[in-house]
Amino acid sequence: MIFEEVRRRGLKVAVVGIPKTIDNDIPVIDKSIGFDTAVEEAQRAVNSAHVEAESAENGIGVVKLMGRYSGFIAMYATLASRDVDCCLIPESPFYLEGPGGLLEFIEKRLKEQGHMVIVIAEGAGQELLSGNPSIVNKPDASADKLFPDVGLWLSQKIKDHFEKRQKMAINLKYIDPTYMIRAIPSNASDNVYCTLLAQSAVHGAMAGYTGFTVGPVNGRNCYIPFHLINEGEKGVVITDRMWARLLSSTHQPCFLNPKEITGEREERTENQTTDGQNHSEIAD
Repeated sequence: MIFEEVRRRGLKVAVVGIPKTIDNDIPVIDKSIGFDTAVEEAQRAVNSAHVEAESAENGIGVVKLMGRYSGFIAMYATLASRDVDCCLIPESPFYLEGPGGLLEFIEKRLKEQGHMVIVIAEGAGQELLSGNPSIVNKPDASADKLFPDVGLWLSQKIKDHFEKRQKMAINLKYIDPTYMIRAIPSNASDNVYCTLLAQSAVHGAMAGYTGFTVGPVNGRNCYIPFHLINEGEKGVVITDRMWARLLSSTHQPCFLNPKEITGEREERTENQTTDGQNHSEIAD
């Protein structure tokens, strides 16, 4: 908006953006400022949850990390810690009840090793807890959409499940390090990265460019027009290699809902039948 107004007035002012969000959800660029620091601090929270879970019989550590629409922090913190048994992100839907569901997986993992750690991004599973006013966070001064606390909801669901079963007592600890992650100073990697972006921004402005954001694309610093950056949000691609590495590390299932699979199979069968009838009519 500032760039458009400056251009409308014909002012000799360069408007340059520097990408900063710890969620790493800015399109086009490889990485934004603050992401490395966030992952490093998130890993400490995950390690604490692992210690808590391991020190109790059937201990479960649940860690809620930031990521409203993208699960990059949760994914990278999981890969960094190597002690996480399940990572839940907005891009990969999951379900709780029934065969192959999350609760069954938790029970299975507790029987195998006696403890487990679950990392969940704040935007994961929101479709499951819509209409739960009791777990909605109080709004802060930001303009962000208010999400219910999925960490509290999941913790309560797990407790309720095992209370009903009455065969296995659990010891669950819930950790929400959100403001600890937001409030720490940037680490060395982000400091160097910030310096490089600042220098690139100044070079671009002094060269006469405006209305662009600096950022690395495939490892090379580029000048990217604002409209490309504002087109949407970048998310984890669950068919990509990085998510496959996470699944290999945690040994978690993909949590595909059998009802959805059945529905897709029936829909595919109906389409094939319809196509067959159409072909028959054309042949006739």
